Amino acid sequence: MKKTLASAAALRVAFVTLASVGMLVPMYLLVVNAFKSQREILSNPFTLDLGTATFQHLADAWNNPDFSILKGYGTTLALVLCVNALAMVVCAPASYVLARTPKVISRLLLFFFIAGMFIPTQVILVPVIFVLRAVGLMGTMPGLILFMTATTIPFTLFVFFGYIRVLPRSLDEAAAIDGAGKYYTLWRIIVPLMRPVIATVFILNSLSVWNDFASPQMILGPGSDVYTVTTGVYAAVGQYSTDYTKVFPTLLLAVIPIMVIFVVMQRHVMSGLAAGAVKG
Repeated sequence: MKKTLASAAALRVAFVTLASVGMLVPMYLLVVNAFKSQREILSNPFTLDLGTATFQHLADAWNNPDFSILKGYGTTLALVLCVNALAMVVCAPASYVLARTPKVISRLLLFFFIAGMFIPTQVILVPVIFVLRAVGLMGTMPGLILFMTATTIPFTLFVFFGYIRVLPRSLDEAAAIDGAGKYYTLWRIIVPLMRPVIATVFILNSLSVWNDFASPQMILGPGSDVYTVTTGVYAAVGQYSTDYTKVFPTLLLAVIPIMVIFVVMQRHVMSGLAAGAVKG
């Protein structure tokens, strides 16, 4: 029995190690090749000679006249904050009502909402474009914010529901005895207890919004003066796709902020997911 358990544990470790290496190799290539010349990248992309490494290519990417990385950061950050704020304002009361609704009804409604998690965003982009055009929001940031908020609602609602469901109803009853209404109970009692899961949802939604390319490219349009990090990078490196001294540094600058945020906040992701995993 002990040998079987040890073998199973070794297999799990080996699988996780291989999966981690497979995911880290592209990131490794992105980092090391951002500091090398075109000849070095083509001849030996997997190593970095510290003697010839240079920050000049990163400086050139930062000062690229075709793409202001700071403007891309600002637009994408504003998009991330607006989408998260709207999604949470909508999903907090909705998930609270669902969690306090009789089990059969709440499950049916929950399945209806989370069905959106299984529909690829790209599938509904064309119908959404017609809708946004009809209401005059096509090619605008408000239109993009509303669409991306809609795509994050199913996941946000699902996670919030799982967390609120494990909170004891005695909190609601105690608040009601003290004369508190439903809105006061939600925003002053329930939501403050949801800080771990709110942090989790914020980070995961931010990753999704930051990395999304198809939605801003289609809704804002390739000729728009408003661009996110992903669409800006595409426009900047598209004409230099074979000049890797422009491609790799620009891509590295695009992913650095969200990678730093994720590394710093990853403990909140794990604690938030674990907090909602207890069956109530």
